[in-house]
Amino acid sequence: MASSRAALLVLLLSAFATAMAQLDDKFYSQSCPSVEDVVRREMVRALSLAPSLAGPLLRMHFHDCFVRGCDGSVLLDSTGNSTAEKDAPPNQTLRGFDFIERVKAAVEAACPDTVSCADLLALMARDAVWLSKGPFWAVPLGRRDGMVSISNDTDQLPPPNGNFTVLTQFFAAKNLDTKDLVVLSAGHTIGTSHCFSFNDRLFNFTGMDNARDTDPSLDPQYMAKLRVKCPSLEDNMTLVEMDPGSFKTFDLSYYGHVAKRRGLFHSDGALLTDGFTRAYVMRHATGAYKEEFFADFAASMVKMGGVGVLTGNQGEIRKKCSVVN
Repeated sequence: MASSRAALLVLLLSAFATAMAQLDDKFYSQSCPSVEDVVRREMVRALSLAPSLAGPLLRMHFHDCFVRGCDGSVLLDSTGNSTAEKDAPPNQTLRGFDFIERVKAAVEAACPDTVSCADLLALMARDAVWLSKGPFWAVPLGRRDGMVSISNDTDQLPPPNGNFTVLTQFFAAKNLDTKDLVVLSAGHTIGTSHCFSFNDRLFNFTGMDNARDTDPSLDPQYMAKLRVKCPSLEDNMTLVEMDPGSFKTFDLSYYGHVAKRRGLFHSDGALLTDGFTRAYVMRHATGAYKEEFFADFAASMVKMGGVGVLTGNQGEIRKKCSVVN
């Protein structure tokens, strides 16, 4: 059994290395040299009007890559015969789909039938971070779009209520390690979340059904503030900042909150339960190693962006991101 698992890991690593080798940040240098300029122009325009869109666009790329690989499948609409990923419960709070179509149309006008929706997601996620004062990195390109989107496949997404063991298992399944987990979790420094994604920490935590039945790992003062914003388990509408005070800025304050037991999700708090990730949180909670963290985040984003990619003659280049050709 151990030898078969080792063989599977070797195959996964080999497949990942092969896929990454086929991606290149100069992939469109001849076929669509303006693609990054077109994407950035649309991103600057959108985020100047709605800066809160940065977090959702980063999250969209994450949700795409963890399900069937980075193939744009999260963008496909459901059909009469099949419910797509975007309509599965974990993705029903995603937003930005219409904006992505607008960017796709602008790129199609410049370079018809050339740039995949999967590559656009990777570029938009990078620009969402950079325009929020985060790091900039060269995005390896050359992904092609998948032609299948199945709602049940979203069970591959790491659950926000997962403990450390569960989270590392979900990440390992995508060839992402413990460092990637603690680094990519800092994507929570930008954006908001609905109360229902974490309010089981605030009410009826163990099923005792009383006002004091809350998650003991959450800072009591932060708990009290959250309970004011999210007054019941039935609240499905209220949005809460994931990084209070700087949710529009990509910075190190996320780790400061986690270090004080004020991470919004179970998954944030879980970073304090492992020696390596706790040490990483505490180091960067000081705010003294910004460039080091920025480099780590860029590296993990590139690594995640290579998960399960389609290249060469695989998949297709969609004309519209919401439907197959």
